[in-house]
Amino acid sequence: MAARKKPDLNAALNQAAGKAPAEPAPPAETVSPKSYTVPPSRVGKRTIAAFFDTAVHKQLKMLAAEQDTSVQALLEEALGDLFEKKGKPRLL
Repeated sequence: MAARKKPDLNAALNQAAGKAPAEPAPPAETVSPKSYTVPPSRVGKRTIAAFFDTAVHKQLKMLAAEQDTSVQALLEEALGDLFEKKGKPRLL
């Protein structure tokens, strides 16, 4: 079963209005996923993300400000403590 091309709404509206069909736009340049420069501080590292309530985010940011440190440093400390607690080597 061959896939059908989706109808072009713009072309249909132009046809209904009696206008000549517009020339197709040139294809957009595609960006390779690896075409950006990775900062040296991130080479060999991976992102770890999670979703929390706004109150958790706010408290973490406030704690970082009160301790004159970064959220990154607080999370590194917390993960290191978790690894130790679970009997794993502290990697951070």
